[in-house]
Amino acid sequence: MTLAAGVEGSSPALNITIFGLFVVVTLFVVFRASRNTKTASDYYAAGRAFTGPQNGVAIAGDYLSAASFLGIAGAIAVYGYDGFLYSIGFLVAWLVALLLVAELLRNTGKFTMGDVLAFRMKQRPVRAAAATSTMAVSFFYLLAQMAGAGGLVALLLGIESKAGQAVIIVIVGIIMIAYVLIGGMKGTTWVQIIKAALLIVGALAMTLWVLGMYGFNLSALLQGAVDKAGKAGEALLGPGNQYGKTGTTKLDFLSLGIALVLGTAGLPHVLMRFYTVPTAKEARRSVVWAIGLIGVFYLFTLVLGYGAGALVGADKIKAAPGGVNSAAPLLALELGGPILLGLIAAIAFATILAVVAGLTITASASFAHDVYANVIKKGKASPASEVKVARITALVIGAVAILGGILANGQNIAFLVALAFAVAASANLPTILYSLFWKRFNTQGAL
Repeated sequence: MTLAAGVEGSSPALNITIFGLFVVVTLFVVFRASRNTKTASDYYAAGRAFTGPQNGVAIAGDYLSAASFLGIAGAIAVYGYDGFLYSIGFLVAWLVALLLVAELLRNTGKFTMGDVLAFRMKQRPVRAAAATSTMAVSFFYLLAQMAGAGGLVALLLGIESKAGQAVIIVIVGIIMIAYVLIGGMKGTTWVQIIKAALLIVGALAMTLWVLGMYGFNLSALLQGAVDKAGKAGEALLGPGNQYGKTGTTKLDFLSLGIALVLGTAGLPHVLMRFYTVPTAKEARRSVVWAIGLIGVFYLFTLVLGYGAGALVGADKIKAAPGGVNSAAPLLALELGGPILLGLIAAIAFATILAVVAGLTITASASFAHDVYANVIKKGKASPASEVKVARITALVIGAVAILGGILANGQNIAFLVALAFAVAASANLPTILYSLFWKRFNTQGAL
């Protein structure tokens, strides 16, 4: 039986029903939240009404993207040890955010990264540069999520034509725009909280199931993955399976590590989360909660990745319509049949929706607050007109993301996210740290 036929036998109707249910519930939550979205502070920062733990769960929701769930599980299944390095980098990065950025950012800014940078420099050029960088990072990240959506649905519904996958990417884009336009930051945050809970519970259930099949013995699971891979099996347990090959050097590997570790604290959609809490202390608490949840989740991806390698096999994963990104859904199908596949796929889809909504509101807020209100209108824009521009920008960004997602369909999404991290690590983080800690840092240096 071919893979497409096997996945078609997984009941597309069930998959769509579960996903539709999630969309209906979250849109209801977003509508409820939108009733209190009246001011610019409500739209951009959710009225600063979330507690540290709530915001921590939302940060985890924002951060645990399709790359974390689909990309990393796939990379571990196919490449083993080298795939897990993404997890390590993504997690260690939070220490930089906790120790250097979270509290100070909450104290100095209002809504965007540009607020912090323009605090003691020339407003207009610095804000324009910050908005440009925010847009670049958000665009790469959005591409990854949209490409993930296309691959995932190809797997679920047996849609192998690029046109069919393109239609799915358009639908994801429309739902994402609805979340942002209706609910603003408050609605988006509640979607993140719901999604983070679903994702962590789903990953926990699958992790326990996989370990249970190997008598809760991790060594037996790793041996299973090695045996399934045949001659190439031993390479899964040591470094060099992905990055030691021709064409990559130790410098490439080091540069990827630095980008992952330093990129997180410069991601605009993560930075914007620190403004949704009332105090700097709550900002710090939210990062501690996020570290705990994200750390546990990445331990799950280790088991899920090697589990997919052992039970599904790297060849079958690579041959699937979604390529490497199909490892977690195929593992779900192997473990619990159509029902578990439907649930896990709906969770992965929810992950994509929630993250793209968070990215869209960040990019639209940056354009409206930094470029429109402070560069074009020179600080004289009314809050109502600013929010209106943010909503129009969200529509434009949504359209660009849909187009980009269609073009990027089929790329490895962990790689696309690494591009976003590279920009955040090399442009955003140094500028933020210098403006917070270096008295002689000036506008020219920032630009």
